[in-house]
Amino acid sequence: MPLKITREENPTLNLTPMIDIVFLLIIFFMVGTKFSERDRKLSLSIPEVTDSKGTLTPAPTKRTVHVYRNGKIILDRKEVDLETLTVDLEVARQEYAELGVVVRGDAKASWQQIATVLNACRQAGIINIDTPVQIAQGISGTLRE
Repeated sequence: MPLKITREENPTLNLTPMIDIVFLLIIFFMVGTKFSERDRKLSLSIPEVTDSKGTLTPAPTKRTVHVYRNGKIILDRKEVDLETLTVDLEVARQEYAELGVVVRGDAKASWQQIATVLNACRQAGIINIDTPVQIAQGISGTLRE
């Protein structure tokens, strides 16, 4: 059995990169401190604003209009006619200018009924109108006007 004559050296740890990083951090914080001291010494009054309306309210959810094959129109679970639909949407749009509407038409409904509802939405000033459709194999999508 051979004997080892040479002694293995213990691995050394190179501390140079760590020392470089520590010095860079020290320099960074020293320079940052100098900038904040200069800012405090400036005789500058920063303008202030007040929030007169309070907190912002979230945007309302899109209104939903259902058009059935028999011509019945439902706005958010309430049956309406075309005139009432136009007035209700116009009032809602005055409260929130970017109000959105989802028009869901029955597949068996005539296109004329759906087009009439879309026109009523336009007359109310609604520009964000979605019409969901069902694409083959159960994949659903949305058509945007």
